[in-house]
Amino acid sequence: MHRLSRTLIALIATFAALVPTSAAADPGPESAILDVRPLGGRQYEVTVYSAAMNRSIPVWVSHPDGPAPALYLLNAVDGGESGGPWSNRTDVAQFFADKQVNVITPIGGRASFYTDWISDDPTLGRNKWSTFLIHELPPLLESRFQMTGRNAVAGASMSATSALNLAIEAPGMYQAVGSFSGCPRTTDAAARNYVRSELGVFRANATNMWGADDNPAWDAHDPVINADRLRGVALYISAGNGAPGVHDTLGDPSVAGNVGVLADRMAVGGIMETVVKNCTDALVGRLGSLGIPAEVAYRNGTHAWPYWEDDVHDSWPLIAGALGVQEE
Repeated sequence: MHRLSRTLIALIATFAALVPTSAAADPGPESAILDVRPLGGRQYEVTVYSAAMNRSIPVWVSHPDGPAPALYLLNAVDGGESGGPWSNRTDVAQFFADKQVNVITPIGGRASFYTDWISDDPTLGRNKWSTFLIHELPPLLESRFQMTGRNAVAGASMSATSALNLAIEAPGMYQAVGSFSGCPRTTDAAARNYVRSELGVFRANATNMWGADDNPAWDAHDPVINADRLRGVALYISAGNGAPGVHDTLGDPSVAGNVGVLADRMAVGGIMETVVKNCTDALVGRLGSLGIPAEVAYRNGTHAWPYWEDDVHDSWPLIAGALGVQEE
């Protein structure tokens, strides 16, 4: 009997060795909050381990006392890593200090479009950002910060497209979306060149993100094509026209009299916002043809953070209404 048992055990062990190891068989550590560090007032730095990306992500959180909905505010193309996140570049910490909403900004994800990449990138590593933002992060924060399950998502530049795509990918999860100066197209040649140029700044390869030009992932992440899936979501969409606006002057605090900063903003930011305007026109036209309402904010202005700070202020009444936040 003992010999038979030993033989069966040996056979089982041999069979198990022949079976390929899978993620389901060995999932590794689960996603979890590793640390919560108070920053003063209602601000916290939360360190969250992402099982999907196998790394820890810092997350800035503004948390009011008591239960409240959530606004996920995504960083621009640098992921908040080089120039700093929203809380460093704008007045969002002060603006939301008296509002009954959790504001959540992951720090990281430069040039990632906050999406799930089909392949690891030699420069950026593993990007599974939509998995993190839709499936991993919300339940962890909801239990720790008394969130109500009502959500909005907003982004600027690169992440404006990301915000729209997250709402398309997870229907019913977000009650509102803010798209600030984004290019919500990914399928035509000009839009793809724009995407590749953004990733190229950080030496990332867009083929690792959504594949070659014939990969259906490009169409799947085009908000213009998939606009019908935004029906029922409160939408705020903004874009400048590239011409000088209220923040494109030497006297603006963001320029502070620096002629070089202003010249760069007008040359680079002006051209970028012209492209953005064309992309935005396509989305606005598509929404109109589908009978989907949106609050659209066109303006004179370039591709710059002061305009996105204005967008946060201007979009808040729409977002607050969708989240059920009562403004005093």
